[in-house]
Amino acid sequence: MPLSNAQARDVQALLHPYTNLVKLRETGPLVFERGKGVRVYDEHGKDYIEAMAGLWCTALGWGEEALIEAAAEQMRKFAYGHLFAGRSHEPAIALAEKLKDIAPFPVGKVFFANSGSEANDTQVKLFWYANNARGYPAKKKIISRVKGYHGVTIAAASLTGLPANQRSFDLPLDFVRFTDCPHYYRNAEAGESERDFSGRMAKNLEALIVKEGPETIAAMIAEPVQGAGGVILPPEGYFDAICRVLAQYGIPLIDDEVITGFGRTGNWFGCGTYGFEPATMTIAKALSSAYLPISAVLISPEICEAIEEESGRIGTFGHGFTYSGHPVAAAVALKTIEIYEQRDIVGHVRHVAPLFLKRLAKLGEHPLVGEAKGIGLIGGIEIVADKKSKCSFEPAKTAAVQIGKFVEEEGVIARPLMGDRIALCPPLVITEAEIDELFDRFERGLNKGLDWAKREGWTE
Repeated sequence: MPLSNAQARDVQALLHPYTNLVKLRETGPLVFERGKGVRVYDEHGKDYIEAMAGLWCTALGWGEEALIEAAAEQMRKFAYGHLFAGRSHEPAIALAEKLKDIAPFPVGKVFFANSGSEANDTQVKLFWYANNARGYPAKKKIISRVKGYHGVTIAAASLTGLPANQRSFDLPLDFVRFTDCPHYYRNAEAGESERDFSGRMAKNLEALIVKEGPETIAAMIAEPVQGAGGVILPPEGYFDAICRVLAQYGIPLIDDEVITGFGRTGNWFGCGTYGFEPATMTIAKALSSAYLPISAVLISPEICEAIEEESGRIGTFGHGFTYSGHPVAAAVALKTIEIYEQRDIVGHVRHVAPLFLKRLAKLGEHPLVGEAKGIGLIGGIEIVADKKSKCSFEPAKTAAVQIGKFVEEEGVIARPLMGDRIALCPPLVITEAEIDELFDRFERGLNKGLDWAKREGWTE
């Protein structure tokens, strides 16, 4: 099928992230023109349920007039202002205050950036800066996890435990140490309970800390739910176990809530769902329902104090971005949080999540599905060639990608991930009727995938 005009122009002009750029020359991109609610429409008018909320982020769906008006009003009033050299403006001040108010741990101050990658890059710099200020120049290593995702800037991509983010980029840098991916379905030993598995993960973490020397470790970073690594939920007792180890050695925990923040797991933040308190937090994505780019680092009072004192010695805090706390983005973020509160979006998630999780679990009965598991309104599905043995398809067959295409044909935007995982993460405003429609469509695509695998002789 020949490329449309928009597709042809695209392949000549755009460099696409996370894309096989050679294949794209032949297929062209899927070009969208508009969106409303949980649906998006391509250039031919076909509708899709956007079951990934864009990239885990468009929490309030498309066409939310209150956010559009908040942006327009702020643009008319004060379209741009920065926070360098002691300048400020009301939207950034008010947003920082609001974030301190709703944060699930004591926050000293808030630093704004534009993406989760920038915010996690900032996390690394802040811990290095603070440790130098406190006389601990050796404390520079950050512990991350295999299959953790923390961004694509040089530091953040180093924290990301996914090979595709590092191959040919000469990454990771040598300040990162990786501990286990806590994926019970794939990594548990025979007969091992979830709690025993979590205990083993904690013992392995402690062994890593002892090997490296706790005096060299600045922090550990973790997502409450590992998102781009496959929507991997922590097993029972996991955060209790690893937080005890971290506390024993005085190692703070950086909570990456870029995906799980603002209601995704059925609580305001994922750390509340899993019962742990971090030292710092990274937020982005749903902070503005993705209507404008904005992210933030929430910093404990102790770390803030060290940073401020060091800036006094040096004469400046030499870090920041042109668009840190951009007034329009901040105004939209404030309005987004206001909507979450006024419409009780967290309560809505709790109301519809049982149906979402029921339909997700039902997929686990399908011949191609090894695991189908989620929490709140986020779920992961693992495609397998054999359910009993958990045997995966050969990587060259790109089974999840192929099934993702069949699902797309049926009008659902899902996201194939590494390890033949498929993610679902719909807008938080999705209704029960839309959840049923999403899974009805998804099941039809999955059945097409089964027919394809049988034709190819890859499964029985």
